[in-house]
Amino acid sequence: MAFTLKQLRYFVAVAETGTVSGAAQALAISQSAVTEAIRELEADLGLPLFTRHPRGLEITQKGHQFLRHVNAILASVSDARQALSEEGAPLTGRLHVGVTSLVAGYVLSDILARFRRSNPQVEVTALEDSGDYLEHLLVGGELDVAVMVTSNMRDRMALHSEIIDTSPYQLWLPNGHPLATRPSVSIEDLAEEPMIMLRVDEIEEATARLLAAFGARPRVAFRTRSVEAVRSLVATRAGIALLPELVYRRWSLEGDRIVSRDVSGSLPVVQVGTVWRRGAPLSRVAREFIQAAQIHKNAK
Repeated sequence: MAFTLKQLRYFVAVAETGTVSGAAQALAISQSAVTEAIRELEADLGLPLFTRHPRGLEITQKGHQFLRHVNAILASVSDARQALSEEGAPLTGRLHVGVTSLVAGYVLSDILARFRRSNPQVEVTALEDSGDYLEHLLVGGELDVAVMVTSNMRDRMALHSEIIDTSPYQLWLPNGHPLATRPSVSIEDLAEEPMIMLRVDEIEEATARLLAAFGARPRVAFRTRSVEAVRSLVATRAGIALLPELVYRRWSLEGDRIVSRDVSGSLPVVQVGTVWRRGAPLSRVAREFIQAAQIHKNAK
């Protein structure tokens, strides 16, 4: 049986909320309809899209791959509808964008460049702040859209999100560190290592929870809000760091080498996405920006 657009939308809702009940509330449908849609999708594809646990659903690796294709399909359908309903006149107006610190230098610049090339007459203003404050501004209608870490969103009932990047955690090590000789490192190997903690977008909190889940208490050597500071501190052997792959770069500003290694075990991922107020009509300018973000994702 071929899957339907409705089933794909239900799948995306479950992937974004992590629970059948959350997806059902977001879509204003019954939980049984969501459960049936996911069951039929998995049967049609012949593989599990989620692993089930008492607190909800966790998307599988194959599920992540499928999600990227589904988002592209839904974006194409939206583009087709838009092309038929709107004239090709140059886009004008204003766009107010919010962005969190972790995302500003690694995702937003490419999306904005792409958007501005296609829509040079649109005036864009961007505000960088914490995820909680951006959610407040989105709900209040003070921002049109935000590009932010969505894996720790608070107000999922009032906000809608579309994932544009999924980034697993990696271990950062100075070149020549004993752990750098291993292709994969376990959480237990990090228990006695001094840690450099990044204090943006709740990354420090997430890293502490991650280590606590494995019974390891981090030895924090330094806390900073600068990714570049983390790079320099790791490169000069002040400590190691656990950070999303999204922000990894091979060299520090001083030109010292930083090595990354995978960490074995079931680790969380950081999801980055576009976010806007649920139930509010999106302006054509905002829709064009969201489309540019989807193109950025598909071009990766």
